[in-house]
Amino acid sequence: MTTVRLGQLSVGQRGVIVRVGVGSDSVDWVQRLMAMGFLEGSIAEIVHEAPFGGDPLAVRVRGSLLALRRQEANAIEVVQYE
Repeated sequence: MTTVRLGQLSVGQRGVIVRVGVGSDSVDWVQRLMAMGFLEGSIAEIVHEAPFGGDPLAVRVRGSLLALRRQEANAIEVVQYE
């Protein structure tokens, strides 16, 4: 089982969240991600990325469509889902 960061996935790819807060020293931000639905075991899908650098990303998780900066998405570790 190989894990990657959510921000490394391409549009249309999905991953099962295995860890939130990777490399983040902000407990508040980790709690906010979790409150938005980024919970272990949930499936997150990259729906869209902005042109010219791909920031922000549109991510679907638990029925919601959310915008995240790539830096924030890289704090979420996933197992790529086929």
